[in-house]
Amino acid sequence: MIAKAMGRTTITAINKIIDFVVLTGIVLLLTFSGYALWDSDQIHHAADKSHYAVYRPTIVDEGKSFQELRDINPEVFSWLSVYGTNIEYPVAQGRNNLKYVNTNAEGEYSLSGAIFMDSANSQGFDDFNSILYGHHMEKKTMFGEIGDFSDRAFFEARRYGNIHSGGRDMGIEFFAFVHTDAYDHGTFSPNIAEGGRQAYLDGLLSKSIYTRDIGVTADDRIVLLSTCSSDSTNGRDILIGRLSDGAFDDPFYAEDDGDGSRIIVSRAMFDKAISSLPQHMITVSASLMAACALILALRYVAQKRKAKKANKMIDANKANEIGATDAVSAASNDASDNASYITNNTNNNLTESEQGSYEKNITGNEV
Repeated sequence: MIAKAMGRTTITAINKIIDFVVLTGIVLLLTFSGYALWDSDQIHHAADKSHYAVYRPTIVDEGKSFQELRDINPEVFSWLSVYGTNIEYPVAQGRNNLKYVNTNAEGEYSLSGAIFMDSANSQGFDDFNSILYGHHMEKKTMFGEIGDFSDRAFFEARRYGNIHSGGRDMGIEFFAFVHTDAYDHGTFSPNIAEGGRQAYLDGLLSKSIYTRDIGVTADDRIVLLSTCSSDSTNGRDILIGRLSDGAFDDPFYAEDDGDGSRIIVSRAMFDKAISSLPQHMITVSASLMAACALILALRYVAQKRKAKKANKMIDANKANEIGATDAVSAASNDASDNASYITNNTNNNLTESEQGSYEKNITGNEV
């Protein structure tokens, strides 16, 4: 009995330890999930175009100016817009092509980095081919939408963009989308010399998934927007456009006022209106995950309590069975003792001759 009691005590202690470990794991998992969501949200929020919207060069001055951003980080020199996308970012250029991989346009460390020009290019976009790089990020931040141009309808619907640099606007007319390899040194060669421009242009067109015939020649200036591809490990997606003097109209931010004239909608107002949507979605997702984890924890505790209750009932039934067995055994022992007692008393009360006859009878009956 003592051994059984010690065994039950040991099992109970082990169950408590297991319960503690499981509940601790659930709490840690919940905490890590919440932190991961928060950290991911912080990275994407820092990379969202709304973070820089106050610096954007606009017709009507709203908030901070582009010059204020340049005062914060003198290596910022232009602003890139791809109409119909969330690509609305300042462009920087470092002494090498590594700095802005993890440094934002304000000069601070950031995993989202910044849109930056190849260090070998001229900031005036005077080269035959200028290359801009940016991270491919989720939630349509940085160059996260470049890969969407692999869809023909998306490519056809978004033809224009703009670069603001040196106080002037240069229009971009996109004419090709290329998917290539990161080690394609022929494509990633900035500032091609005059003798090799036509061959370079022909090479781009031969690699293109989609093209638009706009009559590009070796005498034009082109810009390549390059980012990582989600389709392959070392893949690169590149959107290529021709630069021109003067800006193109942005059809995605224009409305008709009823008499045929066009009214340009404030980009800052538009950015402010939509920037809160991802935050609400993230909050709802985190809340749902927390609720699911809490429900799982409560269900686990309830199941353990139910199991403990069932074990107690089993132990009680076993105890009752043992008690009943002991009672039957005790009753049998009592009956045996009573029979012995009666026999002894009978023998003591008989005379020698009677006892001899008695024993003889008993012996004869046994035989």
